Amino acid sequence: MGAIRARVAGAKTAKYASLLLAAFCTLLPMVAILFASFKDGREYARSGALTPPENWLNFENFSTAFVQGAMLEGFVNTLIVLTVSLAGTIFVGSMAAYALDRFTFRGKTLVIALFMIATLVPSVTSQVATFQLINGLGLYDTKAALILLFTGTDIIAIYLFMQFMASIPISLDEAAMLDGANRWTIYWRVILPLLKPAIATVMIIKGIGIYNEFYTPFLYLPSEGLVSTTLFNFKSTTNTQWEVIAAGTLLVIIPSLVAFLLLQKWIYRGLIAGAVK
Repeated sequence: MGAIRARVAGAKTAKYASLLLAAFCTLLPMVAILFASFKDGREYARSGALTPPENWLNFENFSTAFVQGAMLEGFVNTLIVLTVSLAGTIFVGSMAAYALDRFTFRGKTLVIALFMIATLVPSVTSQVATFQLINGLGLYDTKAALILLFTGTDIIAIYLFMQFMASIPISLDEAAMLDGANRWTIYWRVILPLLKPAIATVMIIKGIGIYNEFYTPFLYLPSEGLVSTTLFNFKSTTNTQWEVIAAGTLLVIIPSLVAFLLLQKWIYRGLIAGAVK
């Protein structure tokens, strides 16, 4: 009994120690950013990353990042791209999942396999072809380019919708067809309302991904800033204002952090439900 208790105690100690280590590694960079955001240029240059600022009431870096970095424009542009992209992702993803789950056609297994294989291909490897396609369509340096890319490259959303849709009885489709409903009516009035948990999960995961994306808007929308690219204005080869970038980073993090804290139960519930179903 003593040996068993010792092993149980050791397992608990290792579990909590690993959790504390993970929390420390996660919070340490955030503490460094917080300290840097309240320092001026001279104090940042002569102090360490984990040295607390001398003046906690120095909000000049925040005003500089917000005004000179045009963060208001960035938030507006991000909101536009985010809203339209999420609507397109839900619409396209749920319809694709409905077709793959409810219809039987030649090559269905191959299509599903190709969707799964596409998740293994790094997006960077196809950027040359993607850029040529966007440029050929005349969408370069427009919000439409970002919306098209964010909407059409989310295989995970299709997979999540398929997992949820598999739990919806086909008898509902048959009952609606007996009442004279066509396939579009069944999808729009029967299937889509039952996908609310999946829609919430996709909106949260996809929304955070779009909000934090840097490479795509930096490459395809250079003339306008999103929240993820506005802070790049303070970086140069000769003078990089890291303290201003740190303040702007906190401004960018706060909305996504608040959204995650308010909606985290939907993330966990949706992922677990999708995995079980």
